Amino acid sequence: MSTTQSERLRELLEPLVSSQDLDLEEIEVASVGRKRVLRVVVDSEDGVDLDKIADVSRALSAKLDETDVMGEGEYTLEVGSPGAERPLKEQRHYARAVGRLARIQLTEGGELVARVMAVDDDGVDLQVPGVKGRKPTARRLAFGDIARARVEVEFSRKDDSGTESMKEEEEA
Repeated sequence: MSTTQSERLRELLEPLVSSQDLDLEEIEVASVGRKRVLRVVVDSEDGVDLDKIADVSRALSAKLDETDVMGEGEYTLEVGSPGAERPLKEQRHYARAVGRLARIQLTEGGELVARVMAVDDDGVDLQVPGVKGRKPTARRLAFGDIARARVEVEFSRKDDSGTESMKEEEEA
């Protein structure tokens, strides 16, 4: 049986989130002054829109009201998506980031900014941008070589023809 509040919350909320074809990415209970805030981050292969967030928020709120997992004190429930600069922690996060630029902290030290090109069970294929007119290079990283990674927001990017195009971010 789970002992921490986060584990109990995950056990309670994950089936509800999954039933709405979403992944439960993160749960955080934080104190803000005298109040507590329960932050729940959800995502899916196709991203999440405000209607989906509202639906899952209502379902989670109703389930939380049925239990005492949050205790007797007052709290605020916040449900959202990972956002544009989402952290990449699991294989599915990298798969959702294919084609996107990522900032990667390496376990051996150092940092790499590269485009995620492909992902499999063992690691990720990257395209490292060329410097000073050089062509981009391919690089393969095993998941064990990555300490932390996060998607980078791009406001404009050169397309294959070499011209700049505006890239709209779908996530908020």
